[in-house]
Amino acid sequence: QLQLVESGGGLVQPGGSLTLSCTASGFMLDRYVMGWFRQAPGKERAWIACITLNGRTSYEDTMRDRFTISRDTAKNMVYLQLNNLKPEDTGTYYCAGRHSSFCPRDHDFPHWGQGTQVTVSS
Repeated sequence: QLQLVESGGGLVQPGGSLTLSCTASGFMLDRYVMGWFRQAPGKERAWIACITLNGRTSYEDTMRDRFTISRDTAKNMVYLQLNNLKPEDTGTYYCAGRHSSFCPRDHDFPHWGQGTQVTVSS
């Protein structure tokens, strides 16, 4: 059974950093493009970043300077490094996968994890 599990969320002060992890089981990530999304309280889920099979990355414009997506195919994991966090970064962060060689322009991913909560507060 294909499963994605996020971890690494928590409470962090403004300006702090977190590394979120996404572990895949039931399938190998080497045939999937992977994305990260965020759902802030009261808002729709929003795309953050995507990484292709060969490591090419793309980001939502307002997040590219502070967030970094990466993958370790050998470990079957994907990461999202969050730096200089702000209170407006608070939300549930999801990883998602798509069996494809290219990141979808419409950010459509069929496979999702359950999310990990990030709270940025002093």
